[in-house]
Amino acid sequence: MLKCFLSEIKPNPTVENVQTGVAAFKKSGADYLIAIGGGSSMDTAKAIGIIINNPEFEDVISLEGVAPTKNKSVPIFAVPTTAGTAAEVTINYVITDAAKNRKMVCVDPKDIPVVAFVDSEMMATMPKGLTAATGMDALTHAIEGYITAGAWELSDMFHLKAIEIISRSLRGAVENTPEGREDMALGQYVAGMGFSNVGLGIVHSMAHPLGALYDTPHGVANAIILPTVMEYNAEATGEKYREIARAMGVQGVDDMSQEEYRKAAIDAVKKLSQDVGIPENLKEIVKREDIPFLARSAYDDACRPGNPKETSVEDITKLYESLI
Repeated sequence: MLKCFLSEIKPNPTVENVQTGVAAFKKSGADYLIAIGGGSSMDTAKAIGIIINNPEFEDVISLEGVAPTKNKSVPIFAVPTTAGTAAEVTINYVITDAAKNRKMVCVDPKDIPVVAFVDSEMMATMPKGLTAATGMDALTHAIEGYITAGAWELSDMFHLKAIEIISRSLRGAVENTPEGREDMALGQYVAGMGFSNVGLGIVHSMAHPLGALYDTPHGVANAIILPTVMEYNAEATGEKYREIARAMGVQGVDDMSQEEYRKAAIDAVKKLSQDVGIPENLKEIVKREDIPFLARSAYDDACRPGNPKETSVEDITKLYESLI
């Protein structure tokens, strides 16, 4: 059996990572890919698999957005070892263009792995920090997917259940309890099935440039930004924050005013993030002089149009400034 191993994948995989993988796959003569690891491994495998069967996109850059690929990816067998990105079940992957310090969001239904082995035991060796970050990434998927402009009844079902599962299990997963690990494996997967069909919003738009410019772990960036963007988006979400609060275990939401249940939902997210050790702000990450570049990159990001509230570069600039 022909095989090769590609182990130099960066946490925020780059165009170079993908091109190296494409060359290695061709040299090996392999027939399929086995992606073992977190979202970075899955994303790299998706890009490699698409390019092998659609060589006209070998520059990688042209895959950004919804590329007009014609052929399905090389078969991918996904073995996630983190509970966060749900890349094993989504149509999305993200690759960093290091030359321009920006992340490219690629969307292609032809890249979904043929089999996903979602086993919580594969996640049991994750350290606490990684468990917390990837878990908050999954919660961000669920919340953004629930309030995104493209949300509808079927996606709402996935996202509310994911919020419920993640909220009750992330603390346990960080403490490495079997129940917490098992529930998080399920919760992140359910969230992925939801957002893959309706998109996300500006939490992800703002997180992507941080990964590209500072190599910030994606889950950490999402977790820090999420409550602030929830506050910004609240006026455009109708009664949805009441259901988020309910799914996160907040009691008495039916007796609350709109202002109260919106605050309760945001506070519940803040409390969970604090409990699992996520930093409160971006002070140790973002340089003020970089904010104009970050804001423009976030506005141009493919996730931004899905945000429930219309936004601008100026709005995003103010959001970054409020976090440092």
